[in-house]
Amino acid sequence: MPSIPTTRTATEPRPRVTTGGTTYADIVTAMTSDGPRSYVLRTYGCQMNEHDSERIAGLLEADGMVLADSEDDADVVVLNTCCIRENADNKLYGNLGHLKPWKDAREGRQIVVSGCLAQKDRELVATKAKHVDVVMGTHNVHRAAELLREATSSDVAVTEILDEAVIDDHALFPSALPARREKSYNAWVTIQIGCDNNCAFCIVPAVRGVEISRPYADIVGEVEQLARNGVTEVTLLGQNVNSYGRDLQLAARQAGDADAKLRPLFSGLLRDVGAVEGIRRVRYTSPHPKDMRPDTFAAMAETSAVCEHLHYPLQSGSDRVLALMHRGYTAERYLERLAQGRLAVPDLAVSTDIIVGFPGERDVDFEHTLEVAAAAEYDYAYMFLFSPRPGTEAADMEADFVDPAVAGERFQRLRLVVERSALRKHEARVGRTEEVLVEGPSKRNPDVLSGRTRQNKLVHFTPPFPIRTGSYATVDVTRGAPHFLEGTFVELLAEPTHTIRIPVAAL
Repeated sequence: MPSIPTTRTATEPRPRVTTGGTTYADIVTAMTSDGPRSYVLRTYGCQMNEHDSERIAGLLEADGMVLADSEDDADVVVLNTCCIRENADNKLYGNLGHLKPWKDAREGRQIVVSGCLAQKDRELVATKAKHVDVVMGTHNVHRAAELLREATSSDVAVTEILDEAVIDDHALFPSALPARREKSYNAWVTIQIGCDNNCAFCIVPAVRGVEISRPYADIVGEVEQLARNGVTEVTLLGQNVNSYGRDLQLAARQAGDADAKLRPLFSGLLRDVGAVEGIRRVRYTSPHPKDMRPDTFAAMAETSAVCEHLHYPLQSGSDRVLALMHRGYTAERYLERLAQGRLAVPDLAVSTDIIVGFPGERDVDFEHTLEVAAAAEYDYAYMFLFSPRPGTEAADMEADFVDPAVAGERFQRLRLVVERSALRKHEARVGRTEEVLVEGPSKRNPDVLSGRTRQNKLVHFTPPFPIRTGSYATVDVTRGAPHFLEGTFVELLAEPTHTIRIPVAAL
């Protein structure tokens, strides 16, 4: 295996815990003799972080640990961090401050900080919070249990940050590791890590590295195993899923494979994953508009398991701002590709991401965003007020920052446009019968069930009898609201085939 640049440090020694000559490691060993150690895991950020957390939990359980009901009952707390959200670092250090008395309350307790913020801040985490035991980055999820054991038997805290992904399939891709899934009927499947784009607002390339595609057969093999375990819905996950496979083909050509052709692989992957027996729904997130191609829309239309939903990030409707962002497309091209998708895929629902108040955004630029949002007729949108992320190009554009009051007013105007469109879309579904995948009781009323349609719309309905989470049912839609649908139960289509939640490993 090639040498990987790394930050591997041991911070200043923690106070040695001694009880009549007993060391810190001896105490932890004694604790395990009374039963398995327990953990809790707190996840912040995107789907990739959620997926990493499943793998961290799976690795800890494969190492003999069990999930605790709460921090009060736990021996280990893992904070899997994100650096995308506003004030992510303040939230982390605030949580770490609250955990210090938790750790001091019982000997042998440990704290792990992982994820994107750990990757970015490196030694700073352990420097600012000296009671942390392990700091690990995004490229060494596979080392979670080992690093925790190492910290247990050492008098110093351990920080390990790899600058590149380890070129080993079972270490490189989180999906190749054991997992503890919170939901047994659906699963994330990593098909690609990293990002080769250079969007001015995004820190992902710095903390996730370059794009690396997972071997095709490994992905299909994992989905087949998931289906055997009772999973019926999978989401293909990557920073730019629709650029999947470009690096594999380039590597094959450079290695002298004369048959390797530079052709799209993502559309083929959609077809093959959708053909796996037992898989009823296939989703993917997130594609990049500059890489959206007709063959992907064709695969969506021709593969019955692929859901009629497209998350299609706009970010801005101004060509000038899109250029400042380095997005690689214009508003016109974006709308053209969207029209192609809707023409190819009947009943396609579309969601998006939009940033309001990017540095240099003028009133006329924002007006263009409103125009594109209205023309796109989104089913829903994730809207964000720009906030600078240290380490990104946009963070250094302070001279062009938009006044917060102006940005806030723009945000409210955009929200009205998006919610008006969403309401029209949802009201148009009243009277239709929708297939829903049952997700469980509504957060507001335990007597009401919530489920998702193929278009990823949330539907609330009251069942006439108990229905298990993971079941498929049909619901007649009776009301459309901006953010959800309501309906009446019609028929139970299929009950879940999973039995219990267990750690799984990909083939």
